[in-house]
Amino acid sequence: MHAMQYERTLPADYDTGVIHARVSRVGRLLDDWEGLGLKAYLLRERGVHGSPVNQYAPFYLWNTVAGMNTFLWGDGFRKLSDDFGRPTVRQWTGLAYEEGVAAGSPALFAVRRREPVPEEAVLSETARDAADEAGRLAREEGAVLAAAAMDTSRWERVCFSLWEHDPPKADGDLFQVLHLSAPGRTALDGGRQW
Repeated sequence: MHAMQYERTLPADYDTGVIHARVSRVGRLLDDWEGLGLKAYLLRERGVHGSPVNQYAPFYLWNTVAGMNTFLWGDGFRKLSDDFGRPTVRQWTGLAYEEGVAAGSPALFAVRRREPVPEEAVLSETARDAADEAGRLAREEGAVLAAAAMDTSRWERVCFSLWEHDPPKADGDLFQVLHLSAPGRTALDGGRQW
């Protein structure tokens, strides 16, 4: 499993209805994308749920590198870049994936928490703790799923979770889920990834 995200922070007075309309129009284009576990179309709106910014920030869990590369080097990412400019794409190596206790429910909210890994940290313990956190979150009431991953170029871990209700029982940046494309969700390996 590979995790990927890009963010487009928008002006404070940006009409986020444009993003809602865009996702309504193009969101289903990845509903059958080969190699994609899931894509959560995420939005934070300034002043909503305490967000300080307007931000469009889709989050992906990929089953295959080929699927991710087909998206990045093909028309999928090109269209976004043409419309909004080419964003920096963050990537993390998967550590764990867990279906939540509310796995059959629609995902309405997402929480993403990124944390630096301290220089003195024991990497095996950090990875294990991140995997354990994904498991703990998946067992919380309202959890649809949880995943943990690591960016080894920045030594940063990310925990990502989807929720059926607000407020989620997770700490981090809170997003609205505008659409969820999940063609390969059932093929994502559960549990630890090593």
